[in-house]
Amino acid sequence: MLRIAEEALTFDDVLLLPAHSIVLPRAVGLQSRITKAISLNIPLISAAMDTVTEARLAIAMAQEGGLGVIHKSMTIERQAREVRAVKKFESGVVKDPITIAANATVRDLVAVMKENNISGMPVVNGSGLAGI
Repeated sequence: MLRIAEEALTFDDVLLLPAHSIVLPRAVGLQSRITKAISLNIPLISAAMDTVTEARLAIAMAQEGGLGVIHKSMTIERQAREVRAVKKFESGVVKDPITIAANATVRDLVAVMKENNISGMPVVNGSGLAGI
């Protein structure tokens, strides 16, 4: 038997009129629960459309507390790359960065950057950083 877990409203259930309010913005909570394990800080999820959501938008949505759904109008390999890019991005810090050896050619560097859709990468010499 179906039961209502809790009352919920959609956009059609609410009409907002411009007026003075005694409610302060910092007192308003927009957190939404998507599943038992996933909650969002803002109730926004981007569409999984090829003209809408790829890694760049998914990262921006996550930074603001929302969710970006990577579309499936691409190869599985490219989908995996897009998801990896989102998962690697963390507040401007890249965990497990893609690096290149100091003795690599510029051609190698350009190929790796193009393949991974990045504009720069650490150059390593042995176990240390040689440059970017």
